[in-house]
Amino acid sequence: MCGIIGIVERNAAAPAAADTVVARMLRTLSHRGPDEEGCVSLPGVALGMRRLAIVDIAGGQQPFANENGTVHVVANGEIYNFPELKEELIARGHRFRSRSDVEVLVHAYEEYGEEFLTRLRGMFALALWDGRNRTFMAARDRAGEKPLYYAETAAGLLLGSEIKALLAHGGLSREMDLEALDQFLTYEYIIAPRTIFSTVRKLPAAHYLLYREGELSIHRYWDAAAVQVREWEEAEAVEALRATFGTAVRRQMMADVPLGVFLSGGVDSSAVAVCMRDGADGRRVSSFSMGFADGSYDERAYAREIAELCGTHHVEGSVEPDIAGLFDRLVVHLDEPFSDVSMFPTYLVSQMAREHVKVVLTGDGGDELFGGYDAYEAQALATRWAGLAPDVAVRAADRLLEFVPPTGRKKGMINKVRRFVSGLAGGPPAIAQYRWMTFLSAEAKGRLYSPRLQDALVSADVYRPARDALSRVSAQHDLLNRQLYADLSVYLADDILVKVDRMSMATSLETRAPFLDADVMELAFSMPGRLKIKGGTRKYILKKALEGMVPPAILARPKEGFSIPMKTWLRRELTPLMERLLAPARIRAGGLLEAREVARLIGEHRAGRANHAHVLFSLMVFERWREEFAGILI
Repeated sequence: MCGIIGIVERNAAAPAAADTVVARMLRTLSHRGPDEEGCVSLPGVALGMRRLAIVDIAGGQQPFANENGTVHVVANGEIYNFPELKEELIARGHRFRSRSDVEVLVHAYEEYGEEFLTRLRGMFALALWDGRNRTFMAARDRAGEKPLYYAETAAGLLLGSEIKALLAHGGLSREMDLEALDQFLTYEYIIAPRTIFSTVRKLPAAHYLLYREGELSIHRYWDAAAVQVREWEEAEAVEALRATFGTAVRRQMMADVPLGVFLSGGVDSSAVAVCMRDGADGRRVSSFSMGFADGSYDERAYAREIAELCGTHHVEGSVEPDIAGLFDRLVVHLDEPFSDVSMFPTYLVSQMAREHVKVVLTGDGGDELFGGYDAYEAQALATRWAGLAPDVAVRAADRLLEFVPPTGRKKGMINKVRRFVSGLAGGPPAIAQYRWMTFLSAEAKGRLYSPRLQDALVSADVYRPARDALSRVSAQHDLLNRQLYADLSVYLADDILVKVDRMSMATSLETRAPFLDADVMELAFSMPGRLKIKGGTRKYILKKALEGMVPPAILARPKEGFSIPMKTWLRRELTPLMERLLAPARIRAGGLLEAREVARLIGEHRAGRANHAHVLFSLMVFERWREEFAGILI
């Protein structure tokens, strides 16, 4: 696990970047790699990395080069099938100097060219320089577990694991991308390739870029949409999933340091934990859980049950509402607006785990592959209701429900009904489940956005990424698989994996997600939706595969999600922070939002008449981000 940077001059004869510039960029990534630093500077190009030593601790220093020094590589992540690749490459005459998984990249590229990416099983972001044809190449793993940002400038190309590394180079404009801001306020995150900065772009998952003679091109090398669906017999699917997932977990336990698992007590993390127990080979695995004083948010009792079953060294912590200082630290650390509130418990459980281990496995990806979210059932219900309830009736019901106060519980029937109806009323049908995964309707934006912002967005289409992802899958896939593909491409890649990567790496902890193993993803997308949600049971085939391994009570539990009681905290402990960041004078000075509407949202929320936590927290994040990066101080 590392943080990487790259600098490529448009002029191939230009001298290498100054050591001070490389060092300044790398310094911003020291949290990603606290163990050591490495770089190579050549005419027209520089590569650098900060390393978190996991595999071949003594001999895995980067950058790596081929035998004659014409190809160099730096990488962030792990290549789980490197032993097989290494054996194959040695048979073809390549010589290795280490036991590092990263070294296989330079030789695999040398042997197979750009096609080497399709042979990799791992999570990675890599940067490679081929001096033979003066080509720069960078790539991300299939699911997007590891980040990679780039910026084209008049002088050339900049690359980094985080935006802060690019900003540290100097000279980049900090102009805001207002369409990215609209995405953030709609979804709570920004969708690749956009970032909040108009000069910086994010390389999408499963893509690589080439930069040669000043020309940049972007290419996709893998797509779950291309997987052929087959007619599985249920028993055959169960056995295939059990074997493939078990292999993925064992493969991802590759490490020369202690291992752990994030354990919520839900289906996905329990699946990882029991497979780790079976593949531990005598190693003691640690497990880590985070809970809350509010019982409707606390799942630690279920996590303890799995920890006891698996014999892990179990460690627990609790998220407290006094997170104002943590808010400030994390919002700034993220470089661009991001308001998934589960970043707080993710950071805290990572911080706790880092005291014991360097690597943890997670259950991320299970919901997006096997149908775990409420939104899938909401869309199925909406499809059945289509035509039965006219739009005017839905909007009327939505207005009536505004007078029903939300409950303080995490979910509850009242909250579910309000959310379902508001999604029907406020979201276009063409975005399917994203009607319940967005947080500002067009009507709400008309009240909240200033004329300046509305004018800037007149030709924008904030729902296009969701629609495109839903339509990219071929007709052989059913509706559920199209929805799962969209969430794999958008929600998982740009929300969940961003949160997990940034929060874990902020504590210098590596996370790995066995569900996102290439073989597991391809197996999942070869299965029809009827095996994933069946008879009202979500993740049906996964639960069948876990029978006899995970207790029935855990398999039968409804999904809870890793969230926090933000709606309650904004009415109490976080009120002073909210009022400072969303003060009317500050909002008016920004010129993008309507201060009167912001004040109305605050008033209704504090009075308990409505739950505006998603919108208010997003506005708080944006204002704190702008204070740090755009210099708005009131």
